[in-house]
Order: sequence, then structure tokens, then C-alpha cells
Amino acid sequence: MDNIIAIAQIVIAVILMILILLQQRGTALGSAFGQDGGGTYTSQRGIQKHIFWATVAAAGLFLVLAVVNLVKQ
Repeated sequence: MDNIIAIAQIVIAVILMILILLQQRGTALGSAFGQDGGGTYTSQRGIQKHIFWATVAAAGLFLVLAVVNLVKQ
């Protein structure tokens, strides 16, 4: 059981890093693929909003796994 929690925590950490790297502050997501960002940032739309909430969920899950791992020891 301890190995499953540790492996799950590693997997969630990698997913969390990928989600954080996908987010770009101040530009649209399209600028990562060569489009002009325009230099202004108003609000999150479309996939950016989904990436943001997926990041929040992954961070929450990571914290829960960390607490469970700490209590188990």
C-alpha cells in the first residue's frame, strides 16, 4: 500500500509539473505554438481555464496524498 501511494504521488507530481508548464502568464496559449500573444491578458478562456482547474485539482490531490503518506508513517 505504501508503494502505491508513493507511485501515485510521483505520477501526480509529474502531471502537476506539466500542467504548470502549459500555463503562460500574460499571453494566450497560442503563443506557445508560434502565434502572436498580443501582450495583453484579460481572463482565462477555453482550454486555459480547463488547464487552470486541472492544475488546482492536481495540487489538491498531491496534498491529500502527501498527508496520507505522512499519516501512514
